[in-house]
Amino acid sequence: MNRRDMLKVSASAIAGAAVLGPEAFAKSGSAEVTETRKVLVIGGHPDDPETACGGTMAILKNKGYDVVAVYLTKGESGIKGKTHGEAAAIRTEEARNACKVLGVRPVFLNQIDGYTELDVERYKEMCDFIESEKPDIVFTHWPVDLHRDHRVCSNLVLESWKRLKYKFDLYFFETMTGGQTQLFHPTDYVDITSVADKKLEACMCHSSQGMENVYGNWHHQMEQFRGIEFHCKRAEAFVHLRRSDSDII
Repeated sequence: MNRRDMLKVSASAIAGAAVLGPEAFAKSGSAEVTETRKVLVIGGHPDDPETACGGTMAILKNKGYDVVAVYLTKGESGIKGKTHGEAAAIRTEEARNACKVLGVRPVFLNQIDGYTELDVERYKEMCDFIESEKPDIVFTHWPVDLHRDHRVCSNLVLESWKRLKYKFDLYFFETMTGGQTQLFHPTDYVDITSVADKKLEACMCHSSQGMENVYGNWHHQMEQFRGIEFHCKRAEAFVHLRRSDSDII
């Protein structure tokens, strides 16, 4: 069985499961949601969910999912020459505008850009938040990443998945692969060709981040490359971490 056939098998299997994952509708445009299901896309900073997962967010929203963009920080350290408060105000407004484009709800958590923490209290905080949202699917950063905040975000979500007994499907996304995300080998793809313009519009809301350069030199090329792998024009790629009941500890 080749990789393409394996993806087809994966799509067929999950289509009948309780949670309809991205690979299912990636292979079948007719797949529809019969009840409202919730998706959390949890990123370290404003612009991470949009650049990494914006196309998938748009497709899920179009198919009736309740999609929430979650930002671990407000990008406090992300604008040179600005105080934390000034940068946070600018970047949260950019994120809200991007979410309006995608039709999704923004949520801002309370960690600080560049100073994110990974400890007992922060683990509980993230777990409590996710439990309160009751998601069916969660997307977050791949844990092998050169950006410290991305690693912290990923590990907080991963621990929450474990503590909540794997109640939601967990997918990892990539950001600026090679420059940030490392050793990323996708298990699942979503064809975002039909919503690529909307994703671009959402990403460009983050003008304080030099998005023309970030998107043009990184994410646009990543979408094209993943599209080649998935035999379409533009795609986003993910690693789906699966566990069975017998694995729960």
